[in-house]
Amino acid sequence: MARILITEDEDSLRSFVARALRLDGHETREAADGAEGLEKLKEEPFDLLLSDIRMPVMDGIELAHQAASSFPALKILLMTGYAEQRERADDLAAKIVDVVSKPFALPDIRQAVARALAG
Repeated sequence: MARILITEDEDSLRSFVARALRLDGHETREAADGAEGLEKLKEEPFDLLLSDIRMPVMDGIELAHQAASSFPALKILLMTGYAEQRERADDLAAKIVDVVSKPFALPDIRQAVARALAG
């Protein structure tokens, strides 16, 4: 299965998503903000970056830009609960797989991850 880095500043959501993806057999690592996520990307290889857009320190848009430039084979899936943040991700269209709207149900995020990994 895949190695997935989940970058999300809300602890409970990050844990919820990680548990759900582990049920599908994926190996997960977690980061609380974009800067921590970028460090983890440099430490070990990942198949997918699943990141919130709106976070402190470094947001998901900046993280996606840096990750795509440093790790071109990495698949990137973003998530957000803010429509204006989704629009900010438009300039990343060539670098990301999709943007998942929050709130989402467990099957929704599992399907989005499966599609991202298959694409």
